[in-house]
Amino acid sequence: MDEFKLKYDSGNVISNDVHKIGIIALGSYLENHGAALPIDTDSKIAANVALNVATKTGAVYLGIFYGATEYDYVKHGIHLSCDDLINNEIIPQLKHIKNSLNLEYVIIVNGHGGNNLIMDSIDMISENIGMNVIFNNSIIENEGPHATTGELSMGAALGIIDIERLKEHENYTLHPEVAMIGLTDARENNEIINQEAETIKKEGFSVDVEYGHKLL
Repeated sequence: MDEFKLKYDSGNVISNDVHKIGIIALGSYLENHGAALPIDTDSKIAANVALNVATKTGAVYLGIFYGATEYDYVKHGIHLSCDDLINNEIIPQLKHIKNSLNLEYVIIVNGHGGNNLIMDSIDMISENIGMNVIFNNSIIENEGPHATTGELSMGAALGIIDIERLKEHENYTLHPEVAMIGLTDARENNEIINQEAETIKKEGFSVDVEYGHKLL
């Protein structure tokens, strides 16, 4: 079906299939992202992607969850435990969505790496609410090290970056969360994080608006 017809005629039920699918974002609201990005960067990016997909396809846009979780060795923000996120935020909200909209599928667009902790619980969540839940992790798989080129470029594309503070953003003493360079526990417990930190220390990061649009 022509995506533009879905985009501009989505006020009409023109596809029973697409209108059975909902899209909801999952980000993080209270997480340090250096000097140039806001603390809710992950939520802003995930919500933008979810909205754009819903707009282009005619699927139902469901907003965003109000919470996030994190690995206990990554200390750069305020997060819920995995159990609290699942039982107090995700399941209640999806149950309400199921009862209100009678959807068959919900796609969760994840914008925060720590939320990967819920991936093993997706089948349980689906069974609990009686609706198929799909966890989409494309943002995390493509954006690269924390608060560096990927997120900075998407932030520039969205207009949420403070370009004048990029030099301060490079101060890893003041902002140890950038590429997690100064987060010792995270680097010691996760070799991928450690490798990414070493790469950014050596090569630095950049801001590319065109690349940001491509990622989004």
